[in-house]
Amino acid sequence: MKRVQKRHQEIMQKKQRQQRMMGGLLLVGLLMIVAGVFWLRPSSDSAETAGMSNRQFVAMGEEVYNSYCAACHGFNFEGQPDWQQPFADGSFKAPPHDETGHTWHHSDTYLIESIKLGGARLAPNIGVSAMPAYEDVLTDEQIEAVLAYIKSSWPPEILEAQSAR
Repeated sequence: MKRVQKRHQEIMQKKQRQQRMMGGLLLVGLLMIVAGVFWLRPSSDSAETAGMSNRQFVAMGEEVYNSYCAACHGFNFEGQPDWQQPFADGSFKAPPHDETGHTWHHSDTYLIESIKLGGARLAPNIGVSAMPAYEDVLTDEQIEAVLAYIKSSWPPEILEAQSAR
């Protein structure tokens, strides 16, 4: 009987060691996942802001902007004349993308959505915009590069205000 109890105790101790080991491995695995998330997470700057320091990325954005955006928004980001006044049909004019416009009042997410969906993104009660949708024309990288190019022209205080959006 004593022998059976001793064997049972040995089995239970072995089982407890295995459970502790599995718990420890699980904890190590979870810590590795958490560390990986923080390590791979972008810094406090957005991807687009980080892209502003990459000259090739900004140059690509300039090329795409000049090809697809500048005809309406201006080669110097100036927008259409009297951009705050709608056209005779009530549709919106293209706003400037420099600090005098309202582009910086919007988050990167909203701006990317605006480029992808164009005027179709607006609810009818907001107004009408003739801006085309570029979702099927430009890649995500090109859209982000355009945004990096636009933002590269903004003064630091505007960048800071926009990044808080």
